[in-house]
Amino acid sequence: MFALLKQIFSRKNKDVKQRVFFTLFALFIFKLGTMIQVPGTTSITKDLGFLELMDAMGGGAFKQFSIFALGVTPYISASIVTQLLQMDIIPYFSDLAKQGPSGRMKINKINRYLAIILAFLQGYIFSLAFIPSGSGALEYMRIAVILTAGTAFVLWLSDQITQKGIGNGVSLIIMAGIVMTTPTMFVDAFREMVVTQSAQSLILGIVSFIIFVIVYLAIIIGVIYVQQSERRIPIQYTNKTTSAYGAKQSYMPIKLNSAGVMPVIFASMIVSIPSAIAQFTKNEDMLLFVQKYLNYNTVVGFVLYMLLIIFFAYFYTFMQMKPEEMASNFQKQGGYIPGIRPGKDTASYIKQVLSRLTIIGAIFLMIIAGLPILFSNLSSLSTNVTIGGTGLLIVVGVALETYNQLESILLTRNYGGK
Repeated sequence: MFALLKQIFSRKNKDVKQRVFFTLFALFIFKLGTMIQVPGTTSITKDLGFLELMDAMGGGAFKQFSIFALGVTPYISASIVTQLLQMDIIPYFSDLAKQGPSGRMKINKINRYLAIILAFLQGYIFSLAFIPSGSGALEYMRIAVILTAGTAFVLWLSDQITQKGIGNGVSLIIMAGIVMTTPTMFVDAFREMVVTQSAQSLILGIVSFIIFVIVYLAIIIGVIYVQQSERRIPIQYTNKTTSAYGAKQSYMPIKLNSAGVMPVIFASMIVSIPSAIAQFTKNEDMLLFVQKYLNYNTVVGFVLYMLLIIFFAYFYTFMQMKPEEMASNFQKQGGYIPGIRPGKDTASYIKQVLSRLTIIGAIFLMIIAGLPILFSNLSSLSTNVTIGGTGLLIVVGVALETYNQLESILLTRNYGGK
């Protein structure tokens, strides 16, 4: 880590240093935007419920009801929609997915336009839900337009980070939003565990806070370990031999958690739909039903949330990996898995490996997603203080991805003698 920082700030890597500083400056602009409130509105004092994750990804911008309240959430929603449409639902999207880089550029362009439409719809719905009634349709429209403009600016800023900075712009903005709330959480934890305690309970409070920090760091290490873990399937090619001088064994790496954080996001969206409808229609009976059975803090809601994570872990993994296509590509390239026949047998073997890895990955996601819910119910601390959670998984994933990209750039430069 320190060696990497030394290389970044060395004289021969001035452009890399500039890209790092540009990224930090862009994230600073994003932070400023989260503090600018939509004119004529106030901070949200209601319990956000299913929108807590959205608020966390925006660095508290939603609760502040700032111009960046929606952040990149509409873009994430648009990306999920287009990914689902690529599953032979609409032939046009399936064809784009097979066109390689040019197809991905077109899909990304569609995502941008769809994100703006979704931003306006979400902005209008949230205005109805959280702005006092009686404001009028034109006022709701004005707020929706401001929030849409905020999302458009954030997406433009993320593109600038991707082109002129380091890492994926959208991912870094999400990560920055989550990281912004972390210092506040530790300050709140220290105040509740130590500062507010009596003299008799002070030692116990200090010990409790130290344990809290150690557990938090242990979870981060565990997340890094799982995110980096992979199963390597040996691959042999008919035109190569591992016994040749200097030859290396080829592998197909499959991550333990191939789906990443998407199953948790999918599950959160499904669970949130009834609550969103209830808040939009202001149906009291439906609101009571949601609070009683579909809330994360109820047994039924928690179990449903966990089951949905398992379902979407399998769904998203097999949607991304596609064993039949992988087996077909191996066969076209003259590759095979030692001891497994090409074709259907290879596809069946990959399916079996994926199924076993996915159940472990799904259990990991359930633990990470369930920890903050259990912690908030079992502890007497405020809801701001939590352990684990989807946000932590996103931060670690993006940090590792950015670190690897930066390391790859520097290694390429050193190898090229620049």
